[in-house]
Amino acid sequence: MSEHSRLSPHAADGGTVPRRFYFAGALFSCRELIGNAVLAERIGQLSGGRWLPLLPQEAESGAERSIEIRDHDLELLFRCDALIANFDGPDLDSGTVAEFLYAKMLDLPAVLLRTDFRFCGDQRNGGDPWNLMCSGYPRTRSVVLDAMALYREHFSCHGSIEERSTRYLGAIAAPVVAALDAAAAEPAWLARTDAPAHYRRVVRSAGGDFAKRLPDEEIDRLIAGKIGRNLL
Repeated sequence: MSEHSRLSPHAADGGTVPRRFYFAGALFSCRELIGNAVLAERIGQLSGGRWLPLLPQEAESGAERSIEIRDHDLELLFRCDALIANFDGPDLDSGTVAEFLYAKMLDLPAVLLRTDFRFCGDQRNGGDPWNLMCSGYPRTRSVVLDAMALYREHFSCHGSIEERSTRYLGAIAAPVVAALDAAAAEPAWLARTDAPAHYRRVVRSAGGDFAKRLPDEEIDRLIAGKIGRNLL
């Protein structure tokens, strides 16, 4: 398989087959919700439609927090082709970390994005600025940017707030798209022949009634789709 075919899967009619990425991050405040939405949209735009965002916040009412929300988000992970995890904050959001590790169990390509210029980890010698236990996984890329430096660069220029915001978001989204493509181009560690049994075990690992959401025939369909998009 050529590198080009891995990065740009094609449909039977010659068009590009879009891939979906799960945008993991805290979603408890106005700043977080709006930030997730606008950045995910900009990533989709700069990918030329090759990557389409899936925001878990779109399916939440916020009225009640229960295990159903967890199960729904895990189901979305199964249905996505990759994950982008927002690793901002003085301490990483625990739900985001859980989703990232679950994505690694599914062998999903992942991008860990941090725009927070504070160092919050235990790594040294140029390591990632977060806890060591979240680094070193296959098919994973880190994008570490300085949000304040980018703000000074793009908001000191002339133009409307919309124009400056678009440039600012683009400066973040562009390296994320490149990292997403690179992670997706890395060979899968999960063999296609092993994928059905492995996915079934991961479903069972969630416990409770989660298996009812993804019966065996649905798992087989999802795996066939990922193979068709050159992700397994």
